[in-house]
Amino acid sequence: MKLLNYFRGEAFQRGVHPPSRKEATADRRIRRLPFPPRVTVPLSQHIGKLPHAIVRVGQEVVRGQPIARADDWLSVPHHAPVTGVVEAIELKPSARGPWTQSVVIRAHAGATQEDLWGQPRDLDTASSADLLQAVWDTGMVGLGGAAFPTHAKLSVPKQAHVHTLVVNGCECEPYLTCDHRVMVEDADDLVRGIRYAMRTTGAVRAIVGIEDNKPDAVAAVEAAIARANATEGVIHAEAVPTKYPQGSEKMLLMALFGFEIPSGQLPVSMGMVVNNVGTLAALGKLLPRGQGLTERVVTITGPGVRHPGDYRVAIGTPLKFVLDHAGVEATPGLDRRQVILGGPMMGQAIASLDVPITKGVSGVLVFRHDDMVANDQRKTYPCIKCGECVESCPMGLNPSTLGMLAAKREYDLMGNHYHLGDCFECGCCTYVCPSSIPLVQQFRVAKQILRERAAA
Repeated sequence: MKLLNYFRGEAFQRGVHPPSRKEATADRRIRRLPFPPRVTVPLSQHIGKLPHAIVRVGQEVVRGQPIARADDWLSVPHHAPVTGVVEAIELKPSARGPWTQSVVIRAHAGATQEDLWGQPRDLDTASSADLLQAVWDTGMVGLGGAAFPTHAKLSVPKQAHVHTLVVNGCECEPYLTCDHRVMVEDADDLVRGIRYAMRTTGAVRAIVGIEDNKPDAVAAVEAAIARANATEGVIHAEAVPTKYPQGSEKMLLMALFGFEIPSGQLPVSMGMVVNNVGTLAALGKLLPRGQGLTERVVTITGPGVRHPGDYRVAIGTPLKFVLDHAGVEATPGLDRRQVILGGPMMGQAIASLDVPITKGVSGVLVFRHDDMVANDQRKTYPCIKCGECVESCPMGLNPSTLGMLAAKREYDLMGNHYHLGDCFECGCCTYVCPSSIPLVQQFRVAKQILRERAAA
């Protein structure tokens, strides 16, 4: 397939420009959170089949030791985030609602945060198959929020030919800055991870797309590229216009190359693989050491946080422990505040603080009661056919019509004739709707019902 020349300064059509709200954390260095007394590692942390626990209650484990084995191609292993004793393997609450099988580890007092399990690898002569297996062994999933197994994404179908690795450093969600800080502070790890991903996929070049409101990140990545003096291919860092949802892979490809991925197809069909900067930076750090994913960078911010910032948090750390260390005022329950995992546009409000940080959690936002009063008092009105949602939808859908069909429970019609499957739930339609109709929430319900029907 012919390589496409990339553009500068182009933007995808439609979209919105919400306030960034990144000032509180964008210029602060990443800090490390201490270990909690206990961590809860859900087996369900990714898209695909659950792995199989390989530890028993009462067993001592060290940080980095495998505790769950992948049970299918679309599955990943998990590793102990702390050194301690397995206290239980039982159902525990999750952010999505249903309780899920989890491994509970009681941390040893004063345990080191150094990974104690792993075998350094010489990857200079490793084949693409060996690299792919090494990625799988890390337990890596997409750290941008989708949590799709990384080894599966880097596995190129036999009928496809990948020429370009696109690295997503946009981070367009308001408030979130974890990817920004990783690019600034861990740029060498990022470039190393990019080179591994290029060798795994066979890509001959890589392009890091970074929104132009992060000039320090662009400069840091460019400097790391120069230091690496990569020989496997050409790596570029490109500034793209700041617009939401630029972080969607289809929107980023539109900004970089000026073409649209056809409905129902993936970037690999056009010879490209897209990965998040946080994912590749973590691979650049873990692969040479032969270690598994035990922690991730999380943005903790919002009006209700006294010490906002980006923190390295052990996987499985209870959310309440995280908020206590970030200076969130203790209140009985969530009646006086709202906590969102992820960003405000695509994130998920939670009903309990008893859930842990998982591999897919990029941010924790805390809003006080006073911040929510205006939203609580908003009423939902009938659609006035203004067309604002149509003008903002980056996929070119008709959210107004989809919303009316959802209200009538015409879910099959939504999927078969109005391309509901192309909606990636960015929330632009809900953001601009003057009638305050929760369109994206309606679409999520419709998709879930269609999935259940298909499974039945």
